[in-house]
Amino acid sequence: MLLSETDLQSIWLTLRLAGVVTLILFIVGTPVAWWLARTRSRLKGPVGAVVALPLVLPPSVLGFYLLVTMGPNGPVGQLTQALGLGVLPFTFWGLVVASVFYSLPFMVQPVQNAFEAIGNRPLEVAATLRASPLDTFFTVALPLAAPGFVTAGILTFAHTVGEFGVVLMIGGNIPGVTRVASVQIYDHVEAMEYGDAHRLAAIMLIFSFLVLLALYLWRPNQKNT
Repeated sequence: MLLSETDLQSIWLTLRLAGVVTLILFIVGTPVAWWLARTRSRLKGPVGAVVALPLVLPPSVLGFYLLVTMGPNGPVGQLTQALGLGVLPFTFWGLVVASVFYSLPFMVQPVQNAFEAIGNRPLEVAATLRASPLDTFFTVALPLAAPGFVTAGILTFAHTVGEFGVVLMIGGNIPGVTRVASVQIYDHVEAMEYGDAHRLAAIMLIFSFLVLLALYLWRPNQKNT
């Protein structure tokens, strides 16, 4: 067999994590991107910096602070325990929360750029036709920004698939629960199972290349339409 059962399990868990995170970030990241694209508030700079922080912050640092915050003595951990949900670290949903923070800029920044590229004119025209701000957003802004959403979705999904430091810090290495593909490769290398590591790593490499190839082939087509 090309891949072991644990390899297949880690791939499925990785795809599930990336899908859930991408969906959540579409919901959470869109209003943040819209606010950043339209606001003139002095808070735009600080908020934009916070959103972009995972791009430069070491994953272990982000993972450490999330672990402390969501742990039994952290504010989020105490809240989840009070609600009867237990603690999030070393669970699948702990991985989801950590990945949402870590992949946030990959969703927000492309969507923000797409919103900014629309300009004011289409929105002003919609306003003259007595469209409400909500109608304008859903019928004008979202359709015009669709290419940005496609780019953001692809980048967010691919980035989540490739995570290692944050997921290892928050999720540990629990088979079928938190052991994603990147951690599974690490396990193979630690056990000196280089053949298994090569096979799984090759699949991840091919997947990443195909995702980026599709994105780069799609962008020129968008410019020509």
